Formats: sequence, C-alpha cells, structure tokens
Amino acid sequence: MHNKAFFRMLGDFYIRGIASQETRMPTRRTAFALLAALAGAIAAPTALAQAAYPNKPIKIVVPFTAGGSSDVQGRMLADALGRLYGQSVIVDNRPGAGGHIGGKAVADAAPDGYTVLLGSIGLHATYGVYKKLPYDPSRDLKIVTVLAEMPHVVVAHNALPVANLKELTALAKSEPDKINFGSAGVGSSVHMMGELYKLVSGAPITHVPYKGSSAALNDLMGGQIQLMFENPPTVIPHVKAGKLKALAVTGKQRIAALPDVPTGVESGYPEFQATSWTTIAVGAKVPDAIANQLNADIRKVVGSPEFRKGLEDQGMTPVVNTRDAAATFIATEKAKWDKVIAQGKLNVD
Repeated sequence: MHNKAFFRMLGDFYIRGIASQETRMPTRRTAFALLAALAGAIAAPTALAQAAYPNKPIKIVVPFTAGGSSDVQGRMLADALGRLYGQSVIVDNRPGAGGHIGGKAVADAAPDGYTVLLGSIGLHATYGVYKKLPYDPSRDLKIVTVLAEMPHVVVAHNALPVANLKELTALAKSEPDKINFGSAGVGSSVHMMGELYKLVSGAPITHVPYKGSSAALNDLMGGQIQLMFENPPTVIPHVKAGKLKALAVTGKQRIAALPDVPTGVESGYPEFQATSWTTIAVGAKVPDAIANQLNADIRKVVGSPEFRKGLEDQGMTPVVNTRDAAATFIATEKAKWDKVIAQGKLNVD
C-alpha cells in the first residue's frame, strides 16, 4: 500500500468515527483496523521488492576460460534466463585455481541473487586437493541445482602411437612420466578423471594444470602435451575434424556423438567410470526465497525441448533437480572423490 493511500484510509476512518460516535474517539474495532492498515503499509514495500526479483541485470560467473564446456552451458543459460526475465544476463569468466577464483568471487558478492555461479565438480566435490583455500565452498556457497552431467572423453594427440586405453597404459608403463595430460586446473573434473585413470590402470602419466580447458586443448593440439580427459563439448568437434583421436569415454555407455568410441568398462577398466557435472550456486547468505525462485526458473528453461536438445547435442544430460536432491547428490559425489584424493595422495599447498 502506498503512503498516500494509507493516509487517505486513516482520514476516512477518523471521519467515520466522528460521524458515528459524534465527538468520541474511534471504537476498538476501528483502532484495530487502523493498526492492520499500518502494518500492511509497512510490509508492502518488502513484498513488492521480493516480487520484483529480478529487476536488474544478473551476472553468471563461469570460473573457467571462454570456450570450455562450462562456458558453453553458462552462455546457453544466460540467453534462456534473459529471455524469461526480460533482463540482461551476462557471463563473467573468472578462471584460475581450479575454479576457486570465481567461486570466491560469488561467495563474496552482495547476497542479493544477482551474482550466480556456474559451479563444477572441482568447486563442490574435489576441493579437498587444496590444503588452504581463502573460503569454504561447502559453507560459503548455496547450491541452487545440479544443472547437467556428462562423461568425459579421453583424447590424445594424433602423434601418440596408441589407439585405445590398453595401448595407452602399456606405452605409459614403458616410458614412465613421459606422457603428460593437461587439465583445467588442479581439482577440476578434467584433472580428477586423469587421476582416476592413473589409479585404476597404474599408468605413470604426469599432470599439467592450466587455467582452463581451452589453453590445455591448444597445447594438446600443438603437441606440447599428449593427453586430456576432457568434456565432450570441448573435444567432439576436434575429434570429428580429425585433429585429435578419442580413446574412450568415461560414462556407463557410449555417447551418440562418438558412437565408435568405447567406454572405459568396454576397454577393460571396470572402475574407470565417472561423470562430471555442473551446478548453479549463489552465495550462502542469499535468501532461500531467491534460491528457490532461481531453482524453479532454471528448471523451467532447462525443461524446454530447445534447451534440452542444446545440452544433449553437446554430450550433456540435463539434471536440474530440487535443492534438496542437489545437496544429496553432491554429498555422495564428494565422498567418492575424497577417496580418490586420499588414494592418489593429491594435494596442493
């Protein structure tokens, strides 16, 4: 209720009180009505402010370089939400530290829901590789939903004389520590898939971290490194163009975009099976009401046939679960990857 309307009502009550009770003060019922009107007038701006979200541009922080799978998803979501809200939704790439530079930026942002994180396995499940972080992802970030999940593709430089995982393992063991694999940073899903392969195969390959997948991919195609365990959207075009060769995929089944590439299980490594996933998260102090609205709106746009096809064409499976389901999923994944970190004795100061 606007202030003018409230004072008009106040005047009406007063006049009616005089007319009906002559010179007496308003009745108790009239007084309660006045108090109720006052409460409504005070509460109205708050209700209007909540209902107005979003009323200014939203920023989606992608904590990796442009061109990677996280960036692809972030831009797809920015476009869809922008059309839904009638507001500008922009992507802000903040690469570095396995995604934690971007993660901390969102944790430190104003808790108003206008700074959103395109999170990853590295930010929510494998951050145990870092002994020291300037924030606590589990405490300082609030999960809105798991957006999508996908297997990874083991890709090699064309000059590497292997055609499958068995040959890769044999070559690595014959030439210890001479095969280097790149990643989007320590603790990123691209890194952890490589560490999982090392554990299940015993192959002595060496990890080389980058600030993002795009930089690592450039070096892979240039021959500076020999191997990557990368997300499908990033490497499928290069595999189809003959610039890289795919050795295996890490999911339960082959992917439609690369039907001739076997799974890790088919390749003789039954424990080499895992997916990476992305999330939408906000700072921990963002009100639940806003997080719930974002969850509902993201589920709406991802549920559209157009958006789902866009994800599936990139080798990704839409998830968009509830906030409770997302929290349970992430807790399970963190326990799984904590074991890999411990077994591989992985840590960064």
